Amino acid sequence: MDLSMLKPGNRARITSIGVAGPLKRRLMDMGVLVGEEIKLVKIAPLGDPVEVDIKSYRLSLRKSEAQAIGVEVLDV
Repeated sequence: MDLSMLKPGNRARITSIGVAGPLKRRLMDMGVLVGEEIKLVKIAPLGDPVEVDIKSYRLSLRKSEAQAIGVEVLDV
């Protein structure tokens, strides 16, 4: 399952980051690391971007970036 498939309010743990190069480095610099807990806060009306809560701060990601982040759902 990837981050873009979560519904607002769902919590998950990051299991993988499926990109390489500059995008992976950028995500890691923002705190998106394997093992971190993440919560989907809201999805924009047209589905892009998605807003997540990670490490006590809010982060907006493009849907394509969210699709590259594998997660394990902690609650439904």
